[in-house]
Amino acid sequence: MAYSGMAASYHGLHFMTIATQECSLKRGSIPSRRFHGVPTSLWSSNGFQGHLKRQLSAYTFLVSSSRCSSTIAQLANLREEVKEVIKFDFKEYLLSKAMAVNEALDRAVQLRYPEKIHEAMRYSLLAGGKRVRPVLCIAACELVGGTEKLAMPTACAMEMIHTMSLIHDDLPCMDNDDFRRGKPTNHKVFGEGTAVLAGDALLSFAFEHIAVSTSKSVGSDRILRVVSELGRTIGSQGLVGGQVADITSEGNASVDLDTLEWIHIHKTAVLLECSVVCGAIISGASENEIERVKRYARSVGLLFQVVDDILDVTKSSKELGKTAGKDLISDKATYPKLMGLEKAKQFAVELLDRAKENLSCFDPMKAAPLLGLADYIAFRQN
Repeated sequence: MAYSGMAASYHGLHFMTIATQECSLKRGSIPSRRFHGVPTSLWSSNGFQGHLKRQLSAYTFLVSSSRCSSTIAQLANLREEVKEVIKFDFKEYLLSKAMAVNEALDRAVQLRYPEKIHEAMRYSLLAGGKRVRPVLCIAACELVGGTEKLAMPTACAMEMIHTMSLIHDDLPCMDNDDFRRGKPTNHKVFGEGTAVLAGDALLSFAFEHIAVSTSKSVGSDRILRVVSELGRTIGSQGLVGGQVADITSEGNASVDLDTLEWIHIHKTAVLLECSVVCGAIISGASENEIERVKRYARSVGLLFQVVDDILDVTKSSKELGKTAGKDLISDKATYPKLMGLEKAKQFAVELLDRAKENLSCFDPMKAAPLLGLADYIAFRQN
């Protein structure tokens, strides 16, 4: 879906951006506005169109009651600003960034002795995928003045870590999946032992790649902070902790929504969060800017899991490229199971709104990729 088609929803939710472009990022944290009472029809494109009309009405009221002369002056150019954002093609952006990431990953993890381990690493690392995490890293870096080249080593590291988690998740001792991205899982091709080691090798190389390949123009203090963020993200308070909590919750009827949210914040959202935070750190972002993109990513990460849960019960294995309905079979707690399918869809809309709200003080054009990515995650079909 081209983001040019989603620009209306972006502006429907974020016309506040234009009215507050001069807002200072030195302000304290802003509590997220929740979207109570949103009809589940917003899950469809028609629903968003209706929502846009309501947001436009609310924005008209805001403008009419505004006493800020600079805001009124900005509104004179509103139509042209809308046109500029509509021209942004998110699909093209995602494709170009994913291709750049693929090329960088191919260069980073080359086939060498011992061949088997490198074949296994490359098999999963270069198997395709949306490259959401590295694109998030690059987009966050660009948001605050950095470049793709500056962010690329860190972006690749995020994909290496993500691939490691997929290889290990698919193992018989974990989720026992036979397919990933439409292909046999790593342990089905190379055996369980090699699959474990391939994941371990990608994990260690991710840190090496950041340390060795990041531009010398980036201060050592920033690189150290990125390495620290990544280490914390993977450990017992991140991916590992989320995975353990997920395993122990299987078949446990007492798992509630708070526990489920903790699991998915630490199992899924935390790496998305790390991706944008590290991208912002590499570019030299302020603490307030880092905090804003961190809150954005927390909402997007949870949104990713809610949508994943929804797709698991509404799509076929062929459509998903992986085994569908496994959460239901293994009696895992999911959002549709605990909330019901319609309320899970409504929660996804809340999270989408919350994510976009945290980007409202950034330049709209620079924020467009991150806003587009939030829409892409919300409306993905696999």
